[in-house]
Amino acid sequence: MENNLENLSIGAFAKAGGVNVETIRFYQHKGLLPVPNKPYGGIRRYSEVDVQRVRFIKSAQRLGFSLNEISELLRLEDGTHCNEVCYLTEIKLKDVRKKLEDLTRMEAVLSALLCACHTRKGNVSCPIIASLQAD
Repeated sequence: MENNLENLSIGAFAKAGGVNVETIRFYQHKGLLPVPNKPYGGIRRYSEVDVQRVRFIKSAQRLGFSLNEISELLRLEDGTHCNEVCYLTEIKLKDVRKKLEDLTRMEAVLSALLCACHTRKGNVSCPIIASLQAD
């Protein structure tokens, strides 16, 4: 059979979606992707709609959404729940900003420890190890 975007095998579907077959099966197990009917004696076929859904999932993951959050976004994908999607996105943005604050703090501490390490003189203990032991 021809592999067009309306008649894809799972391998062709995975390739078109930019994932591997195991990812497709995992998403199906999690309920993020439907499992198409399997005709008697045949194989399951996937369509462009399925490919778009996988791409949506991957795009949302790149923005930091968890699979549970993506499931919720997919539930709201008909376009009539913009306020709910906006709320979920605001929560995600707050989470990202908190992580950025944490990373900035971590970067400052690590930078200071490295500077102390590079400027130490003599046979004193390592400032990085000493700092980690103090916490």
